[in-house]
Amino acid sequence: MLHKISSGFLAIGVALVLAGCGGGGGGSSGTGPGAGSSAGNSMPTLAAASSVTDGATLGTANWPSGSTSSGGTGQAVNGLNCTVPGNTYAYTHLSIYENGQLLALPSGIGSVQPTLAAPRGCVYPLNTVDGTGKIHMDVTSGTAYTLGEFFSVWGEPLSSTNVAGIQAATVTAYVNNGGTLTRYTGDLTNLVLPPQGEVTLVIGTPLTQIPTYTWADPPPFDPNPITLVYGGTVGTTPYWPDGDTATGGSGADVDGITCSPGMAVNYHVHAHLAIVYNGQWLTLPQHIGLPASCDYEMHTHDHTGIIHIEAPTVKNYTLGNFFDIWGEPLTNTNVAGITGDVVAYINDNGESRRYMGDLRAIELTSHRDVTLQIGTPPVSTLATYSWYEPQ
Repeated sequence: MLHKISSGFLAIGVALVLAGCGGGGGGSSGTGPGAGSSAGNSMPTLAAASSVTDGATLGTANWPSGSTSSGGTGQAVNGLNCTVPGNTYAYTHLSIYENGQLLALPSGIGSVQPTLAAPRGCVYPLNTVDGTGKIHMDVTSGTAYTLGEFFSVWGEPLSSTNVAGIQAATVTAYVNNGGTLTRYTGDLTNLVLPPQGEVTLVIGTPLTQIPTYTWADPPPFDPNPITLVYGGTVGTTPYWPDGDTATGGSGADVDGITCSPGMAVNYHVHAHLAIVYNGQWLTLPQHIGLPASCDYEMHTHDHTGIIHIEAPTVKNYTLGNFFDIWGEPLTNTNVAGITGDVVAYINDNGESRRYMGDLRAIELTSHRDVTLQIGTPPVSTLATYSWYEPQ
């Protein structure tokens, strides 16, 4: 019924608790390549693992989201190219502590927004999609990545006395790889990021315990893609009438989005929305954003759940904009009049995660799949789609 998502796969329902990022507590302290102990500093132990759901934020905000202007903005960075997201990634986890306080690693590092020339945008093989501290690593090439490469994509400095602009007399680094903790004493830029492992940078006050995490990842992907056919239907249950409601778009601008009978279409991309309520996949109405007099820049042609974005220029189109054109409410407890706790998943070409922020703020980008689950039972798999070309 629903389809798949990443190298942590996203199934819609039974959350797979994977002992990622080194998972597991216990706390053996080890020695090995790059390990050692500084004079006068005792080796910390590993804390018991805390469960974390993708989409959460760990720590206190300290940096803005995304890469800086000196980081990855689309150009090659240290031989790392910015490409369309894929589904062949692992992850590592990075924690940065300043005087005992965990600082949240920003989301959007290594992610470049769409342009007219590149309507799907791009991501670097090292990127973040939320504030958990997880770094997604594309493993297509089979090569190892370093902490220095990630900081280069981020556009922040990294040295033994400077971590992303935070100055310190010394920075202590620890690596938890499969439950074995070591202190890394080499050049921080050369520290190899361990797949499903954890790297902790300690600035200032030492830690007596190094936190560890297990991950409640999204459900796995359905291995059978749904073929999206122009004019077709996706879903099992009709629920809403076609077209906009009386409070939706009737020709006037909505959230700055225009309705025109013949606008220039320089930017044409598709996103997909699936709404599942108490186990039933609801069919999204056709002709949302298509009143008789004009076409909104965001609209649906059919019952496939495809949201067409056809516009003269690139804008930040959001799920909230779409619901406003439709004339239906959208909150984290109300989806088009259906109330209850809403669980949201985002799938970008196989790079998927749970989304735990404001549903209205979800950006609708090319080939992004958004699944909203309301009620029970939880979806057991996430859908993937075989897309048709823009119409």
